[in-house]
Amino acid sequence: MRKQADEIFDKGIFWEMAAEFDKAKAIYEDIFRHVTDERVLEKVRCRMEDIDDLIAEKAVYQRIDENAKRVLSEIGINVIENQPLMDLLMEADAVDLDNETALFIPLKRDYIDHCLEQVPREMPGDPGMNTFGTGATSPFLKRTGDEELRPANREEYRNIILTVGEQQDIVGIFSLPVACDKSISLFEIAQLMEKSYQGLKMITTSAMSDDEVTFLKDKEHWVDGTSLITSLSPMNNMVDPFLRSARTGNNLLLIDQSIAGISGPGSPEAFLTQNHAQVIFMMVIAQTVNPGISCIHCGIPSVIGAGGNLSYSSPHQTFINAALARVNTWITGFPSAQTGGSTSLPDVTPQALTDSELSRNTLRKYGVHILRHAMGALGSLNFFSLEKFLEDCARERRSRIIFESIPKDTGMIPMYFPGDDQALAGIREIAEKGNPKNADHTLKNVDSFRLWEERIIQAAKKKCYYPQLNDIVIDKIKATV
Repeated sequence: MRKQADEIFDKGIFWEMAAEFDKAKAIYEDIFRHVTDERVLEKVRCRMEDIDDLIAEKAVYQRIDENAKRVLSEIGINVIENQPLMDLLMEADAVDLDNETALFIPLKRDYIDHCLEQVPREMPGDPGMNTFGTGATSPFLKRTGDEELRPANREEYRNIILTVGEQQDIVGIFSLPVACDKSISLFEIAQLMEKSYQGLKMITTSAMSDDEVTFLKDKEHWVDGTSLITSLSPMNNMVDPFLRSARTGNNLLLIDQSIAGISGPGSPEAFLTQNHAQVIFMMVIAQTVNPGISCIHCGIPSVIGAGGNLSYSSPHQTFINAALARVNTWITGFPSAQTGGSTSLPDVTPQALTDSELSRNTLRKYGVHILRHAMGALGSLNFFSLEKFLEDCARERRSRIIFESIPKDTGMIPMYFPGDDQALAGIREIAEKGNPKNADHTLKNVDSFRLWEERIIQAAKKKCYYPQLNDIVIDKIKATV
């Protein structure tokens, strides 16, 4: 009987990890009715304390996904002055010409759904959940003992690539980590990466020739990092490279780098809604050009600190990326990549290494698909340090051993994601006024990230998940004791 009760409880955990919380709850309630083993009942009580919060959290993510599509169909994207995109959408009969209330060019809802249905939910060369690696293409290489800031040269890039290749047990994605000078081209870097690293690789191709771009075609372990729009408008210098990559058939990593309160709304829900909308617009364009092309959702929402600069040491940076990961792993099923595991600090110090470790561990506990920028990045992605990369890998190796030894019957950790029933209206207001800073919605939500953090920390004080593996939340609690 005990074995049967354990198996039934394990089924509940299975449904939790699949984000089917209603099914998990039904199983737990059934255990309460039929099982008398106090050991099992205690585990069920622990899960029932969280299950309604998880159900509510998933409902907000479902609304984010729905409202993102409504952004495209009811507010629209400002492509009227971009002739290539307008011609593409008009030829596909994608524009809703009957919509008289949209601010920009609205898409037909059925066309949006049709294109998103064509996005493969399985990605070639998928490295699996909680895959951490490099990224950011930081403008400067941080050199030990050298204060001059400059990109990496040919020999330095050779060394970086060989060093990353030696850490393949930990680095699950080798995304271009730093800019290069004129002594080496991106195409040459891609060729060196191909020789030394066997796993998933990412590079940008906008500066490559037409022939060089085809190097990535039909290679399941390569992704082409590209972007198209920001603030609901196209970046005109990215349109031709984006369309070229899509027509070539490269696996696309679709990047949106919105910043809360700067290029996107201020509330977490409205912010993720716009970020998600912009990525799925890129998916629509990619599927219009090349139906069935592989697309990775790389919305990488970011936050700023008190000084107005990106703040990778902020818990809010980690939380908002974990939440967007859940939008995709729980709701859409799109392969996805986030940003995290870095620091705002510019130098390789114990605190910088700790910032990065705590962020990685937090994202691991909440669950992400692919995480870029997790090793070697400094100064909110302005610098890449090979010294820090090796230290990050060493810490990550230890963390992974600890995490893999922890029992997996804890269930899913709620994030208590804050709902905002004015999210869509807020996005529309910002689009009308042209800037989040001028919007009433932004002012009303100035404390929304701080309040969300407080909610997470207060809940963690009552129930601490995986205390063996320190993370941002646990560290915050310890700091107040």
